[in-house]
Amino acid sequence: MGEEGPGNSVYLSERGNSIRLHEGILQEGYIQYGMDRHHDTDNPDGIINMGTSENKLCYDLLHKRLTKPDMLHINPSLLQYSDWRGHAFLREAVAKFLTRYCCSPNPLKADNVVVMNGCGSLFSCIAAVICDPKDAILIPTPFYGVITEDLHLYSDVKLFHVPLDCEADGKDNRPFRLTVRKLEEGLQRAKEEGLTIRGVILMNPHNPLAEIYSLKEMITFLEFAKRNALHAIVDEVYMLTVFDESVTFQSVLSADSLPDPQRTHIMWGMSKDFAMAGIRIGTLYTENRDLVEALAKLGSFHGVSGTTQHQVAQLLQDKEWINEEFLPENRRRLKAACSYLTGELLSMGIPFLDRPATLYVWADLRKYLQESSFEEELSLWKCFLRHKVLLSCGQAFCCSVPGWFRIVFADQQHHLQLGQYQQHSVPDIKQTSEESQRPVKKDNAGSDNAATVNPKTLLENNSSDQLKERDSPVPDTGSLATEDCQASKPTESLDTLIGTLRHQIRSSDWLEKSTPELSAGEDPEIFDVFKVLLQRARK
Repeated sequence: MGEEGPGNSVYLSERGNSIRLHEGILQEGYIQYGMDRHHDTDNPDGIINMGTSENKLCYDLLHKRLTKPDMLHINPSLLQYSDWRGHAFLREAVAKFLTRYCCSPNPLKADNVVVMNGCGSLFSCIAAVICDPKDAILIPTPFYGVITEDLHLYSDVKLFHVPLDCEADGKDNRPFRLTVRKLEEGLQRAKEEGLTIRGVILMNPHNPLAEIYSLKEMITFLEFAKRNALHAIVDEVYMLTVFDESVTFQSVLSADSLPDPQRTHIMWGMSKDFAMAGIRIGTLYTENRDLVEALAKLGSFHGVSGTTQHQVAQLLQDKEWINEEFLPENRRRLKAACSYLTGELLSMGIPFLDRPATLYVWADLRKYLQESSFEEELSLWKCFLRHKVLLSCGQAFCCSVPGWFRIVFADQQHHLQLGQYQQHSVPDIKQTSEESQRPVKKDNAGSDNAATVNPKTLLENNSSDQLKERDSPVPDTGSLATEDCQASKPTESLDTLIGTLRHQIRSSDWLEKSTPELSAGEDPEIFDVFKVLLQRARK
């Protein structure tokens, strides 16, 4: 029985209380969003979700395909228990699909496929069967923070962080650059701390960086894993979510051979590439038969309904729909949406990683921090949330430097034409008086970070309604857009950023039918600034 304590339940074990009371920042934000979701008509002043990585651009395409007659087929086998690895017909469809879209040199085998209800379940189960309690797995940071819970809550497996430096290094000038040397240094630190490391997690394309690693780079990482007898869990859930024709994603399954195929396990799912997060399908491909057998024993806890498996198999086999309808249109919409958001960030002087992949942008908002601390970053995150915009802050991804945020752009209302948007663009507010600034503080790296400005001074010093033109050229993909990783100069108020982000995901008529409301306890001066910004945007 669990011990009594603040928030503890006498009905739960110590482990049960730990699970019940655990809540990360990503979960906290999503819970608040769930209680106050934005809806164009039913709740126009609700929270706009730009924090959860969901593709909301292609519901029309999916609805049309998922309501065709072949999707409605039911036979007795779909209503009965199935192989806990997944129905044979689905595993065969997955193997053929991955063979085709991963460009495998040889046909992939259905017997090497495991299907579960999402990649989170796969992470949990893989950790359970390759690790013992208290063992650890290497993971470069930042990373999708929920993986921590995936491994820890069920299996008591830890993640050992390998921090990536936000400062660009190396000949290719890439911030947050992952190298074998950093992995080796992380492994050595873990051993010095007495940890047993069983594996390494690699994400390509990356979450939250949206980085696309070359096949050559991935092979070097896999060779590192082989040298150290580590399992390599390769997450490729965004492999088809690359929307620049000049950029090619190469799956590790496209390699002629893998350094250690028995310890290399590739994950993919429907949530991102097919905009179907609610379907709950995750797939694993591995040549390790022992691992497949062990996962099958856990499959009864993570099964997928027979009817869902049938629908997914039909979808994956429809090459004409995928190649001629869904993928081209999805990529076109993603590219337009990404261009829309990054154009706004460029116009506001906000640095970001410019990558033509995934559903989000990794942006540097350090200039809005009063000091370089994770407490201040959390305060900024809460400020966005008070203004009904949900973002994801860097500490939710275990980023080693405060002030980075992941901003999701994949919403269907991003397709406003540039001309339509300009008339509703939030004004360019600049600091023009020393009185409008607090002293600049230094972060640990010595870079300048600007505090937010005084709201009254903003109003006094920015009476003009000039709109910023979005004519900045798009920088090279390999660099940090706008500037390098050093904190940028203070050119915009926090209220401007909030206003722009809020409008960025909304149709233009929102300003005509909505007015800002001051939540209890907020600073009236900030509220006055917000009202003026909206009034200017209406002009």
